[in-house]
Amino acid sequence: MNDISLDDWVAAVAAELGLEGLEVDVDQVLDLTADAAHAVVRPAGPLTTFVAGFAAGRAGGKPEDIREAIDAASALCVRVAEEG
Repeated sequence: MNDISLDDWVAAVAAELGLEGLEVDVDQVLDLTADAAHAVVRPAGPLTTFVAGFAAGRAGGKPEDIREAIDAASALCVRVAEEG
């Protein structure tokens, strides 16, 4: 197993994709992934984070855009879980 931290990995992926300096709250993203996986089904986790990231990018890609997209997706996960 590689000893790279998640923060370093995110920075490496971002740089590879031309997004140097991208600010990512790794814990927030992982929490969203877990919320979606538990509220819907496991594969919903990565799909939800992808869609939230895409929405954040379309909104401008600033840190607040990312937080808003994750917060909205997390709220949906809570509603789905409550309706359950």
